[in-house]
Amino acid sequence: MAVNTVGTGLEERWRDILSVHARTICEIDRVLHPHGLGASDFEVLDILATESPREGDQCRVQNLVGRVHLSQSALSRLIGRLEKDGLVERSVCVEDRRGVYVSLTRKGRDLHAEVLPLQREVLSRTLDG
Repeated sequence: MAVNTVGTGLEERWRDILSVHARTICEIDRVLHPHGLGASDFEVLDILATESPREGDQCRVQNLVGRVHLSQSALSRLIGRLEKDGLVERSVCVEDRRGVYVSLTRKGRDLHAEVLPLQREVLSRTLDG
């Protein structure tokens, strides 16, 4: 009987985590939508801004895999959309032709800076309160 109680407690905690995650992602999507971004788009921009703080800095796409909760193919499509919108640029790694670099454009950096406070406010409201 104790095993069932422990299992039930874990299930409830797991469902609580999923619920908070879903509410947070939906709210981030809602506040970023007027800026043409979704939560996953912002996550990629945010990681690039952190990993590549100076203009012209590059990050290997492979370094984004696992940090963004998307499959490699979904991440590649997302980066393609961001590139089409002029927010990032892709280039081939000279040392390893299989590798691809991605970097924020000036437009991408400016948009990230503009929406960063919106995303952080949602995180603060949904995770702290």
